[in-house]
Amino acid sequence: MLSRILGVVREQVLAALFGAGNAMDAYNVAFRIPNLVRDLFAEGAMSSAFVPTFTRHLATDGRESAWRVGNNVVNALIVITAILVVLGIVFAGPIVDLFAGAYRSVPGKIELTVSLTRIMLPFLMLVALAAACMGMLNSLHRFFIPALSPAMFNVATIACAFLLVPLMPALGLAPIAGIAIGTLVGGVLQVAVQWPALRREGFAYRPALDWRDESLRRVLVLMGPGTLGLAATQVNVFVNTVLATGEGTGAVSWLNYAFRLMYLPIGLFGISIATATLPAVSRHAAGGEDHHVRRTVADGLSLMFILNVPATAGLLALAVPIVRVIFERAAFTAADTAATAAALQFYALGLVGYSVVRIASPVFYALGRNRTPVAVSVATVAVNAVLNLALVRIMGYRGLALGTSIAALFNASILIVLLQRRLGGLEGARVAGSFVRIAVASLVMAAAAAAADRAGVRWLPGDGLWPQVGRLIASIGIALAVLAAAAHLLRIREFREGMAIVLRRFRR
Repeated sequence: MLSRILGVVREQVLAALFGAGNAMDAYNVAFRIPNLVRDLFAEGAMSSAFVPTFTRHLATDGRESAWRVGNNVVNALIVITAILVVLGIVFAGPIVDLFAGAYRSVPGKIELTVSLTRIMLPFLMLVALAAACMGMLNSLHRFFIPALSPAMFNVATIACAFLLVPLMPALGLAPIAGIAIGTLVGGVLQVAVQWPALRREGFAYRPALDWRDESLRRVLVLMGPGTLGLAATQVNVFVNTVLATGEGTGAVSWLNYAFRLMYLPIGLFGISIATATLPAVSRHAAGGEDHHVRRTVADGLSLMFILNVPATAGLLALAVPIVRVIFERAAFTAADTAATAAALQFYALGLVGYSVVRIASPVFYALGRNRTPVAVSVATVAVNAVLNLALVRIMGYRGLALGTSIAALFNASILIVLLQRRLGGLEGARVAGSFVRIAVASLVMAAAAAAADRAGVRWLPGDGLWPQVGRLIASIGIALAVLAAAAHLLRIREFREGMAIVLRRFRR
């Protein structure tokens, strides 16, 4: 939660300093390349490929064997990402021209994008190392420190926004270069905050690399399919960025701001649930306990629904006031608010789909079915490309958000159907029943939120920040109260169990 909230604060700072102008567009395209790898490594391929292998060694051969695998993987990642970084820096010009050629119509915009890309490319190596640390700690049931590490990235970016951005012109650099440097500092901190925890668990780094090691080769072989299997959402967002470069100044930034807001509940709930689910699924799969795998996945899906279905309804109902309160100040205008809110609503339609993929896709790798999520991901990317090329002509940049959401729901649906076949079911009646009841409660909540927002203009008039904050807090409070009442009346089991856990902790 701390990491994701700081991520929103980071976007607030960037919006206030740079709005949705050319500098922000250039930064978003430049950051999209290393950020794509960050999302895939930290929340995708590394978990899918590394965690099951590391967990298997822990369970069967002990910690020394697991540390040997971890050390090998760390050194292999250093070598591979260093090569990629060097190639990326050398060929940054052609790469940016390929993805953002439309920027040539604005003087200096493509040159700025190339410069920012070169500054941020070393982030690839740092984020790969951070993901390896995260995988080892998660396998050891250490979740807090790995979850905290992205917060360090956001803290570094925010600090550099205030400390470095004003100094850049004196150094002959664009102000936005301070944010690019902050990205690198954040990458260093993501590794640094996890390293002491690993040392305390017994990990001792050695500069040794054995490419012939069977476990290392298994991880590297699995990472290819793992990347492809979880790549659909991130590749689709990347495609959106490329297509949005031709939609005029601001389109790339509007989509980026909207996606960050939509990704907040995914990060808080979808990825968190998936992170906690995968080690358990890996242990049960290693023991051939399909019934436990089935129960664990079903519980993860039900828990995700009770959190993310209401989040979807809330974002649809309150998109404009949320964007206005969070972003609309300084360089971020009312027109930017309207444009970002529209993109947010269309992105929110796929929120459940994104979260289901995060839970379901890694399960196939734990079960040894590597090809399935790869095939589904490739099909999803194709579906998204067709949808986006068609919808961008009809709806502009908003069509890109809608196409991505439809593709995410397609991805999730196919994965769940195939997972049900592999496991002989996923307690479908229970999960479907929960989903229907949660959806009904969420619709009631959304109606209450929209009504409260309209009434709030009369109860607490004014265009200042604090009246807006007051109205939004009141609307969210009323919405949550209505959701709780509806969940109680509809006897939603996951809601009751969650409330019981919270109450027990408060009593303690």
